[in-house]
Amino acid sequence: MLVKIITQAIPTNIITGFLGVGKTTAIMKLLQDKPADERWAVLVNEFGEVGIDAALISGDPQAAQGDNGTLFIREVPGGCMCCTAGVPMQVALNQLIKQARPDRLLIEPTGLGHPKEIIAALSAVHYQDVIELQATITLVDARNLSDSKYRRHDTFIQQHQVADLIVANKSDLYLGGELEALEQFLTELNLQHLPVKQTRQGELALGWLAAPAKGKDPDTGTTGVGVSAAVGVATNESALSDERIELTDKDLTGLVRIDSNEDMGMLSTSWIASGSLTFDYLPLYALLTELPFERVKGVFRTSQGNVAFNVVNGVLSSCPLKQCDDSRVVVIGGNRADHDRFEKGLRGCLSQNGVLD
Repeated sequence: MLVKIITQAIPTNIITGFLGVGKTTAIMKLLQDKPADERWAVLVNEFGEVGIDAALISGDPQAAQGDNGTLFIREVPGGCMCCTAGVPMQVALNQLIKQARPDRLLIEPTGLGHPKEIIAALSAVHYQDVIELQATITLVDARNLSDSKYRRHDTFIQQHQVADLIVANKSDLYLGGELEALEQFLTELNLQHLPVKQTRQGELALGWLAAPAKGKDPDTGTTGVGVSAAVGVATNESALSDERIELTDKDLTGLVRIDSNEDMGMLSTSWIASGSLTFDYLPLYALLTELPFERVKGVFRTSQGNVAFNVVNGVLSSCPLKQCDDSRVVVIGGNRADHDRFEKGLRGCLSQNGVLD
C-alpha cells in the first residue's frame, strides 16, 4: 500500500440519471467549460462489459481542446460499480486519485446503478478526509414520466431521492405538461423542496457543481469532508481484472462478443473490434436503428472517420471523434435473439476495403 498526501479534500460530484438521459453529454459539456488551470478527473461506470463513455469523453474534440494533461478518465465496466462490496469502485477511485491529484472529481454511475450505495461508499471513514462531496445532480428527461415503467422503477426513484439538484434535460423537446408531471412526481416522493433547473443538450452551469450536499449518506447523514490527510491507495491491479475487458491486437483479430450481462431486468451485450477493422458507415447507420433496444451506445472506426453513435428511444444521434483506438458498442434491452441478429448485422457492416488511415 502506498501513502499519498492529500492537502485538500477533492470537490466531488455525482452526475446521475436513467439510461439515455444525457449524463455523458453533460459531463463533456462541463469539461469544455472547466477552468484551464484545473485538473479534473472522471470516474465512469458502464452497464456493459466494455467501456464506451471513457472513449467518448477522451475522443471528443471540444472536450479535448486545451486539455494539456489536465483531464484524467477511468472506467469501471460490467454493471453497477458499487456492487461486490464496492471493490471495483474503490480500486478505480484510489488509482484515479493517485494518478490525477485532481482539483475536481466527477462520477458518472451507470443509468441502472445504485446511487445511494455509491454515496454511502464515498461517505466511508477512509474517504472522509479525501472527498468533499458536493451537489449530486440528477438529470431527468421529464417526457419519460408519462410512462409508468419509469415512475415505478426503483433505480429511477432512488436517483431522485439522492439528488441535491434535479435537471430537466432535453427541455427543448418537451411538448407541454412535462415539467408539471415532474413537479407532481417529486411531490409524490416528498421531494417538492428540491430545486429544479431546465436545460437542453446537457448544458450544466459550473456553479451548480459547487452547491452544498445535503448530508449525503441517506442512511447515516454523514459526508466525507476534511483536509490534510494521508490516503492509502491500493496498488493491486489484479483487483480490477474481473471488471475490465482489455484485449490485445493479437487476441482481437475480428469482432469479439463479450458475454451478456443481465441486471434489473435489462439484458446487455457488448462487442469490440480491433482498430485495424473499419465499418461501412451507411449500413452501420441503418443497423443501429433497426432493432428494439432500450439503449445503444458505441464508438466506431468507419469509412467516414471515427464516429460516436447514440440511440435513445429509437432516435439515433452521431458525432465525430478526434480519436478512436478501436470500435466498441453496447446494446441494452431486447432479448438474446435480438442481440444475435444485431451481431450478424455488425459483421455485415465490416468494410471489405481495408484499414482506416
